[in-house]
Amino acid sequence: MNGAQMLLECLKREGVEVIFGYPGGAVLPIFDQLYDFPVRFVLTRHEQAAAHAADGYARVTGRIGVCLATSGPGATNLTTGIATAYMDSIPLLAITGQVRTSLIGVDAFQEADMTGITRSITKHNYRVHDARELCSIVHEACAICRTGRPGPVLIDLPVDVQTSKTDPGATLHACPLSVNDGRAVPDLILDQAGQMIDCAAAPVIICGGGVVTASAGPELRSLAERSMIPVAVTMMGLGGFPGTHPLSLGMLGMHGTFFANQAVMAADLIIAVGMRFDDRVTGRIDRFAPRARVIHIDIDPTSIGKNVRCDLPIVGDAKNVLAGLAGRIGRGGSSAAWRRTISDWKRDHPLTYDRGPGNIKPQYVIEEIYRLTRGKAIITTEVGQNQMWATQWYQYDEPRTFISSGGLGTMGFGLPAAIGAKIGRPDKEVFTIAGDGSIQMNIQELATCVNYGLSVKVAILNNGCLGMVRQWQELFYRKRYSQTVLANPDFVKIAEGYGARGIRVSDQRDVPAALAAALAEEQPVFIDFRIDPAENVLPMVPAGESLDKMMEYGPDDRIKPKEAE
Repeated sequence: MNGAQMLLECLKREGVEVIFGYPGGAVLPIFDQLYDFPVRFVLTRHEQAAAHAADGYARVTGRIGVCLATSGPGATNLTTGIATAYMDSIPLLAITGQVRTSLIGVDAFQEADMTGITRSITKHNYRVHDARELCSIVHEACAICRTGRPGPVLIDLPVDVQTSKTDPGATLHACPLSVNDGRAVPDLILDQAGQMIDCAAAPVIICGGGVVTASAGPELRSLAERSMIPVAVTMMGLGGFPGTHPLSLGMLGMHGTFFANQAVMAADLIIAVGMRFDDRVTGRIDRFAPRARVIHIDIDPTSIGKNVRCDLPIVGDAKNVLAGLAGRIGRGGSSAAWRRTISDWKRDHPLTYDRGPGNIKPQYVIEEIYRLTRGKAIITTEVGQNQMWATQWYQYDEPRTFISSGGLGTMGFGLPAAIGAKIGRPDKEVFTIAGDGSIQMNIQELATCVNYGLSVKVAILNNGCLGMVRQWQELFYRKRYSQTVLANPDFVKIAEGYGARGIRVSDQRDVPAALAAALAEEQPVFIDFRIDPAENVLPMVPAGESLDKMMEYGPDDRIKPKEAE
């Protein structure tokens, strides 16, 4: 077998069924073998989109997403997608072509040092110098992708290694890397955690993306219900705890709910599960949860204590740790007074917006998407105001149904991620919530949707500007709107030009009918909602402030700062 054949055979043995990518000279031997190989290849229109599609596939399935690109610019175009996966702990295998080994280091045509470029945004990377090493490298790379805190791995494959022939007998039967994920947590630590929970009067659980990754939702729900502990979620944790559950506080952080932020600030115990205390979650670190002791559960020891002090670190798989805690919780947990206080905050400070007549409100669009899909769709988002409205106004009761770029905040992520999501879960309705700015960063992927018959629905919240940047300019830069007003194309004509359906909505009364029409289609649909250009994402914690310094809608529906009461 040659190296290209061995690569594909090893991927098949690892359970890979789909590869996203784009051809080029330095990967032609692989594409030649793909012609006859039983794997589904999805041809995107840009390599960045291939990485995002593989990422979206991985997020909805829990399996490794695989992307493939040629050397030089093809490979470097993957880097934004690789960095996105790295920040959000997504198992992604990126395979890049490389110039012949004899030309490496001489600035050959389309040469790029991909192992050097991606060293800081991968868990590990490889350059293969000998086809005999290929099988063990593929097996090891896949194990690293999945193990512990998941993440991306890159394999850089020179073109002559792809064509080099070798006896596959020994290498194809190489044993996969043996990895022990079952790190046992000492009983003493679990006993101490149980005692801390039992002694707390005002505890809060924070559910992070690690809960989703570990499929630990049932164990988390059991713990919360047993002790009646309210649960706040990070953006990556959405769906890890049901959004409609009575104990749910919704999302916390910069654009979180008032009651989630205030509960964290007033708590006497925080049980943080699978989250890293990102700055958008904590606000001002030195004022974060000043009265709380912290139990931090994470499979990655480097995440514990990195940003927020920790009283009890627990390194382990979230599912195993939460299951171990179940038998150690007595009759303790939140007090009746604490639950009443939270109920009062929910009653007095609900999420709201101006529901009066006028321009289309983006919050209403998302509420209608939720209603018409009965909360059962997979939602992917772009980045900006559209992303935050999607976190606030759609309730996520199931894991792996909210797909968004969290840590890196990558515009252009939503549409290609929807492609991967629809291929990974063809049984689910897939909706992309997009802004008019971010959708144009990978708008060419509508061709991919049409080509593969993927009935992805795209709700474009079109306010004619880069909304989140404009919001900051309005609030903090004296309304100096520098380079945030957009001259947009006709999105309906663009959709039609690609062979999809386009719908334009300018009246709020037409929103339900337009969404129903889109959902009835078995083809991709762009819905251009002309939303209120002045609408802001609220609540909001200004940068550098603590979580109890929130900006909310005031009684007269104008923005006003409001401190927690």
